[in-house]
Amino acid sequence: MGIVGGLLFLLLLAAAPAFGQLPSQDILALLAFKKGITHDPAGFVTDSWNDESIDFNGCPASWNGVVCNGASVAGVVLDGHRISGVADLSVFVNLTMLVKLSMANNNLSGSLPSNVGSLKSLKFLDISNNRFSGSIPDGVGSLRSLQNISLAGNNFSGPLPESIDGLASLQSLDVSGNALSGPLPVALKSLRSMVALNLSRNAFTKGIPAGLGLLVNLQSVDLSWNQLDGGVDWKFLIESTVAHVDFSGNLLTSTTPKELKFLADISETVLYLNLSNNKLTGSLIDGVELSTFGRLKVLDLSSNELSGDLPGFNYVYDLEVLRLADNGFTGFVPSGLLKGDSLVLNELDLSANNLTGHINMITSTTLQILNLSSNALFGDLPLLAGSCTVLDLSNNQFRGNLSVFTKWSNDLEYVDLSRNNLTGTIPDVSSQFLRLNYLNLSHNSLADTIPGAVVQYPKLTVLDLSSNQFSGPIPTNLLTSSMLHELYMQDNMLTGGISFPGSTSKNFSLQVLDISGNHFSGSLPDDIVSLSGLHVLDVSSNNFSGPLPATVTKLAALTALDISTNQFTGPLPEALPDTLQSLNASYNDLSGVVPVNLRKFPESSFHPGNSRLEYPASSSGSGDSQSGSGGKSLSTAAKIALVAASVVVVVILILIAIVCHYKRISRQFPSSEKVTDKNLHRASKDIESMKRKDNKGSSEVSAEDLGAPRKGSTSEALSQEEKLSAVGGFSPSKGSRFSWSPDSGEAYAQEGLARLDVRSPDRLAGDLHFLDETITLTPEELSRAPAEVLGRSSHGTSYRATLENGVFLTVKWLREGVARPKKEFTKEAKKFANIRHPNVVGLRGYYWGPTPHEKLILSDYVSPGSLASFLYDRPGRRGPPLTWAQRLKIAVDVARGLNYLHFDRAMPHGNLKATNILLDGLDLNARVADYCLHRLMTQAGVVEQILDLGVLGYRAPELAASKKPSPSFKSDVYAFGVALLELLTGRCAGDVISGSEGSVDLTDWVRLRVAEGRGSECFDPAMASDSENPQAVKGMKEVLGIALRCILPVSERPGIKSVYEDLSSI
Repeated sequence: MGIVGGLLFLLLLAAAPAFGQLPSQDILALLAFKKGITHDPAGFVTDSWNDESIDFNGCPASWNGVVCNGASVAGVVLDGHRISGVADLSVFVNLTMLVKLSMANNNLSGSLPSNVGSLKSLKFLDISNNRFSGSIPDGVGSLRSLQNISLAGNNFSGPLPESIDGLASLQSLDVSGNALSGPLPVALKSLRSMVALNLSRNAFTKGIPAGLGLLVNLQSVDLSWNQLDGGVDWKFLIESTVAHVDFSGNLLTSTTPKELKFLADISETVLYLNLSNNKLTGSLIDGVELSTFGRLKVLDLSSNELSGDLPGFNYVYDLEVLRLADNGFTGFVPSGLLKGDSLVLNELDLSANNLTGHINMITSTTLQILNLSSNALFGDLPLLAGSCTVLDLSNNQFRGNLSVFTKWSNDLEYVDLSRNNLTGTIPDVSSQFLRLNYLNLSHNSLADTIPGAVVQYPKLTVLDLSSNQFSGPIPTNLLTSSMLHELYMQDNMLTGGISFPGSTSKNFSLQVLDISGNHFSGSLPDDIVSLSGLHVLDVSSNNFSGPLPATVTKLAALTALDISTNQFTGPLPEALPDTLQSLNASYNDLSGVVPVNLRKFPESSFHPGNSRLEYPASSSGSGDSQSGSGGKSLSTAAKIALVAASVVVVVILILIAIVCHYKRISRQFPSSEKVTDKNLHRASKDIESMKRKDNKGSSEVSAEDLGAPRKGSTSEALSQEEKLSAVGGFSPSKGSRFSWSPDSGEAYAQEGLARLDVRSPDRLAGDLHFLDETITLTPEELSRAPAEVLGRSSHGTSYRATLENGVFLTVKWLREGVARPKKEFTKEAKKFANIRHPNVVGLRGYYWGPTPHEKLILSDYVSPGSLASFLYDRPGRRGPPLTWAQRLKIAVDVARGLNYLHFDRAMPHGNLKATNILLDGLDLNARVADYCLHRLMTQAGVVEQILDLGVLGYRAPELAASKKPSPSFKSDVYAFGVALLELLTGRCAGDVISGSEGSVDLTDWVRLRVAEGRGSECFDPAMASDSENPQAVKGMKEVLGIALRCILPVSERPGIKSVYEDLSSI
């Protein structure tokens, strides 16, 4: 036995080294996590976490991001490496000594595992700014050692669990930017160690829980942009030791009209207080005006319903920022705020109130930003001293001349005095304003000649003198400035000819020149070619004569040209640049034949006027059926025949597609051709004559039926059959390949998709920029991504690109000539960074290629589809008809997204329509897409986008009446009102409805029925089951009332904030 025992002992000794090479439990857990990584651009994990580099003492200290404590893994830190994949966090439960787990700013998906509470040693957890989803499990409350947790910027949903009361050591909790909902848990008051609490940008409801004052260590609390209602917890603000409080963007109300008096008693520890964008009422003066505001440095009460006079603010020695805009304050502007010898105020915003009175002087030495716009201030302009850099006094009633202008501060960079009653001349003094880059004096009554001094402001980039009474010639050096980017001189009384710098001297800086509505005469000089950077040229409504100079064809960057209402003669130039997207040459005396490259524009670009200018009948582009020098219309019978033939062709193509693919077709979204209101009006008249019925019947005519193609959207889904017909009406063979570019239609490889190829070069070879770190890829990788067409719009074609890691992206390919120059485009694009909201589609990046047609915008892909694909009763509608509860939720979601864009980002959407409302997931969470693209587009592109909205029924009337239409907050509200009517009726806004009233659009059809007391007849019959529920019917009627308010004239139209609040209260 002794010999046998000895042999066994020797065998064990020999085997021990081999057993020592087995990976530890910690290593196996890390390798299991690595398996879920699909893309690691820097190889931070995939190249480092491997068998060859294992340290067999139990912890792989040589692996990137792994922190060891002896033989155990104590930390995993993978922040900001743009790693993609599915993160299985449950494997980390095996790391029994794990203290820190951080993988923020990547592109990881997955969920918090139910056994997360088993991480007993964990003190720091940060998975922010990824794509994690699902609910927050109750097990998180078992993390007793946890001190910091950040789940921000993901897609978590559901409530915040009450089990968090177990997080006794927690100092920082950040779940901002998710889709969490429900009431805030009462358990929050149990977190006695809490220092920073951020629950912003979710969908929490009910009131602010009582007891936050018990958190004696709390320094920062952010509950902004939720749906919290009830009153402000003034006891908390008075008794706590918190320093930063943000309750903005909720539905908080005032419980009593005098409760703002508590601001005088606010805790001296509170330095930042933001209660903006709520429903607070009352006054800042309660018998005796408030004299102090604690030690506040920032006070923001803007966008509420406050009223009354303002207090004197005489003893507010610590206040640096005061924002009271968009309320109903009356009375005078407190002089102490503008003089402020003892104040340190550097930003003051009192805009959009009802303040009145005269301001003598602004002498504050600390004030840098002053906005008093949109009030009823009057009198002469004030004396301005100090160091103010931004001054906005627009839309008031200031009068008198600009003599005081010469005494204003040299530090000014932005001055807006537009829409006042100013008279006199511009002082010919150039010694000041050495930093001024924006000057707007439009819509006043300024007169006399324009002095050359305005050109000598060395940094001036935007000058707007439009809608005044200036006369005389335009200063020559105004057009030679090397700094000026935009010059607006329209609607004055300027005379004489115009001259440009010599053809040998190039001015690349001037991009917009508008001198329309004046009395200029003579010819347009050949030297116009010197303005080589020009994008927009408008010389309409003058007295120019003679032929157009041939050199205008050399303006290679030109996107919009308006020469209408002059006396130009001769032919149109043959080679106007291909970048041209908007042209108006009507009301002249031009002759000859419209050049081939200009026949893409509608006939209305050339006629009326120009009786000797022939627009060939074979020309395409607008679908207009006028031709010849006489401009005679085709007969109604011919138009009917064309429409009927088109319908037959479409039906045949659909049948072929059904046979080829054995499935139902989806709703058809036609190609994006330019359609004018004139075309639509003419077509609707012809259709009316075809569809006329007796008074008892009514028929609905869609925009497709009108023969005027409707534009699509970045989010419009095309069926497989439509994709096949779009590339020529036939099914491509399995070996077929098509170019991945807007000009080539859709692309298909062997699996029905194609790679991202362009015509020239063969691969994307430009610059790919990302707005955050959630994704990363190279232009070459994007080139290889299979792409499927989603839809078309006035500004480009959208594709769904499938990246190598399986992630989907929506890629919008901007049409050539739509994008602004690279410098401006880049500057504006950066403003989209960090736009994160549950009801707004995130923009991820953009690509700028070496050729004019290579401009891409990358954004999140949202499925299952757009509101249009779920709502309209047409073949291929997705799913059953939407219920009333679903429609109401969609309405609230969209209003909430718009409210975020308007107030949190100060950006109008500009392109709201049903195809740009995307429904996400099984809950159909609504998210707005294609927002703010007008900021990236040329003026011509903006005009065409707004024209597109007009064809589709979403354009506000004030945009239709404007010569230079620009999206606004109020035009968004109008479009949202139309979308509400679509939700209520189930009808498409672009359809023309024919009945006893004649042919009317959706808005007029609803108005007529409401006026006749038949509003309930507007509701979608698909909601018949809901009509038996009195509460549902009441809700429908309330939403109908809100919708009708949204489409009122602009002066009566509400803001999106009040619309959102009203919808949320239903």
